[in-house]
Amino acid sequence: MRVLVTGGTGFIGSHSVAALHRAGHEVRLLVRDPGAVDRALAPLGLSGQDVQTVVGDVTDEESVTRAVEGCAAVLHAASVYSFDSRRHRRMREVNVGGTELVLGAARRAGADPIVHVSSFAALAPTGGRALRTDLPVGRPRERYMASKAAAEQVARRHQDQGAPVVITYPMATLGPHDPHLGDQLGRLRALLRGLMPIWPGGGFPVGDVRDVADLHVAALHPGRGPRRLLAPGRHLSTREFVGTVREVTGRRLPVVYLPSAAVLPVGAATLALQRIWPWHIPVEYGAVYTCHCDIRLAGDDPAPPSRPVAQTVQDATAWLYRTGLLTRRQAGRAAQRD
Repeated sequence: MRVLVTGGTGFIGSHSVAALHRAGHEVRLLVRDPGAVDRALAPLGLSGQDVQTVVGDVTDEESVTRAVEGCAAVLHAASVYSFDSRRHRRMREVNVGGTELVLGAARRAGADPIVHVSSFAALAPTGGRALRTDLPVGRPRERYMASKAAAEQVARRHQDQGAPVVITYPMATLGPHDPHLGDQLGRLRALLRGLMPIWPGGGFPVGDVRDVADLHVAALHPGRGPRRLLAPGRHLSTREFVGTVREVTGRRLPVVYLPSAAVLPVGAATLALQRIWPWHIPVEYGAVYTCHCDIRLAGDDPAPPSRPVAQTVQDATAWLYRTGLLTRRQAGRAAQRD
């Protein structure tokens, strides 16, 4: 099956491209920078020769229409994932406007299925209810999460009209090889570099990027109509997450935990400061707000990750060390196991 993938040079996108290729699918990418294809796929054993490439942007209708032509299915993974206040405008353009264009073009081209990569954040806050796909779209007080909620509304509108749109919900996603070092791996790196000595209470659902990629392969079955699929994951409190990092690295990592409600004003202050501060500030309102929402999982839904969370953290930390983003001392035992 020929599959158009948007966001194929990103974290979830690149792993999904590799999984689709292993499954025998013919992959076409819509990319802004053709040079990014080799950089994103080479560590996963692929090159630009293994995929078709269409140069364009998910916010440009003409290039989206050109890219989807002749494709049997679409995986829409393009998204700006960041709590950085400097990226809010682009985030809205890509996450909401891009979803409108890609899903609309995929429907007109007769693609089946049309997989839209959403996020657990699109359903936040859940009002204390466990995370389930039948929850209403969230109304979060944070701009990235709000952009994913707005994109979710677009995807659900297509589902309500009977379109074969499959929505997937990755958790807070970790693992090796993030071509752009997104915020999730960035926070792990900041913790190991001693830049996050204060953590909010609460917690968040954690998943492995390789499980998300496998879910996207499994979702590519035509004729099954609209569906919603939670990616595998496991809820961790912030104490459990930091404890897992300590276990993997063998490092003490002194951390102070404060109630999330007490840390939220600090996160809010960084939103204003980040607009004028040239370096990224790891204490972000969105990250604190996610922990504050403390979204729990419901029994066996979703499925547990295919590997222990400690293994995911180990693989992510080893990758950060291999690529020079952590020193041997910062990576601790994870560097020795690599």
